[in-house]
Formats: sequence, C-alpha cells, structure tokens
Amino acid sequence: MPCNYPYNLKRRLLFYTCTCRIARVASYSPVSMAGLQIGLKQREFLMNRIDTNQSVGALVREKPSRSRVFDSYGIDFCCGGKVSLAQACANRGVPLDQIVAAIDMDDSRVVAGTQINADKMSLSELCDHIERTHHAYLRQELPRLDQMTEKVARVHGDKEPKLREIRALFLEFQAELMPHMMKEEQVLFPVIRQLEVSSIRPAFHCGSVNNPINQMEHEHEHAGDALKRIRELTNDFLPPDWACNTYRAMLDGLKELEGNMHQHVHKENNVLFVKASELESTLPTSSPVTNL
Repeated sequence: MPCNYPYNLKRRLLFYTCTCRIARVASYSPVSMAGLQIGLKQREFLMNRIDTNQSVGALVREKPSRSRVFDSYGIDFCCGGKVSLAQACANRGVPLDQIVAAIDMDDSRVVAGTQINADKMSLSELCDHIERTHHAYLRQELPRLDQMTEKVARVHGDKEPKLREIRALFLEFQAELMPHMMKEEQVLFPVIRQLEVSSIRPAFHCGSVNNPINQMEHEHEHAGDALKRIRELTNDFLPPDWACNTYRAMLDGLKELEGNMHQHVHKENNVLFVKASELESTLPTSSPVTNL
C-alpha cells in the first residue's frame, strides 16, 4: 500500500523506525505511542523540542490538535490546564517521554488549517466562535442526551443502578450549563468585546473582568467534575455486552459531550480569559493628560 504521509513525516517515521527498531510505525495514532520505547538520544532530542515545564493548557493553546494526545491519555488540559506537562504525566502515572513523543508525532501529522487555532483569533472572534460552535452544540445536544439518559435509567436502572447516578449527574450538569452560557453571552462576552475596542479601561458594573471570569472558571470546574464522574461510572464509556442501541448511543453521546467540553473550556480558560485579563491590566484607567 503506498504511503500518503507528507515528506517530513515520512522522514520522522523512518527516524523512529531506525531508533526504536519498530517495523510498523506507519500505522501511527496518538494512542499507539503508548508502546513506543525511544532511545536516549531521541528522548533528549524530543525533550529539547518540547518544554515539559510548560503548562498543558499552554501546549494546547499553541497547537490545538495536541488535545487529541492528552485526551487519549486522560490528561485534563482544560480545567487542569495550568499544571505543567511533567506534573500532569506524574499525576496520571504516564511516562513523560511517551507523551512528548506522541505530541511530536501529532505535531507533524496535523495538516495546516484542519483545526481552529483559538490563539490566532481576536477576542471578539473567539467569543463569536464559542457561541456559534460550542454553545450551539450544547443547546442542540443536551435535550437529546436528556431524553436518552432518562430512558436508559428508567428501563435499565433496576439491573444497573449506577445508571440512575449517571442520570442525576447529567441533570445537574445540564441545569448548570444552560444559565452558565447565558451569563457568558449576556454579561462576560460583551464585557470582553468592549475591552477589545477600548483605549482606556471601561467602568463595568461587575468591576473587573476578572470577577465574572473567576465565577465562570468555578462553574467550569464543577461541570468537569460531573463529566469525570460520568466517565468513571461508565467505565470510560464502554457499554456492557447486553446494552441496547439507546444505551450505546447514550454512551457515545456522553463521550462526545466530554470531548466538546474539553475544547470549549480550554478555549475559554486558557485563551479567552487569559487574554482578556491581560488586556484589561494594560489599559489605563483614564485618558492621559495632554500638556499644552
């Protein structure tokens, strides 16, 4: 079968093959890197390319596709995005060199333009993107998952009681996310848009932009805890052998919800909120006085 990898990636795959004596690296995926044993020289080479003291959130901010690697290893890059890569690997018990190699391979694999780079957007553009993409997704998907979690818990709850806990967690998650989005769209995002077009620091009814940001981050953390618990209760969204199609569809939907929320929260916590806070801190509180 002909190899369709870009030339630079072909060379890197050949380098991995020679270094690690792996015959079939061409079937690469981020998860498959878990079994890759890299030699000392290659390890040092990769460690120099990627700063392991950099935060996980910052690494994804630089190249959003890296989120695939962190998702595959269960590393939180949104609410837990302020933790360094080295510390995140230690917390998960994952060898650091494997993650670094996976990130390097994924960086080479990504085709330019296939994924949104939030860091390249203006603050207003990013607010618009979050509303059109992630908020719109939640408003469409949450009612569907509401129906499925209710049905699966009602039909199979006696056989598998944890389905009732999953249902309760979802209801709590949904009840918090709907007003959360409204607060962002009606309060925080307008404040951020105003900051971007201001030459002096505006006087907001909420005081500093950091006040609503802190509240949103707190709610993000609470939502993330609910999703983590749902993942635990579903054994990483793995259906039992006897699961009906609705049960399986529910798990697939919950898994997709978690992935979308990871991207959503990352764009806010690690990009939008950070830049908005930094921008506010640089704006003067009043117009400079001109000496005539």
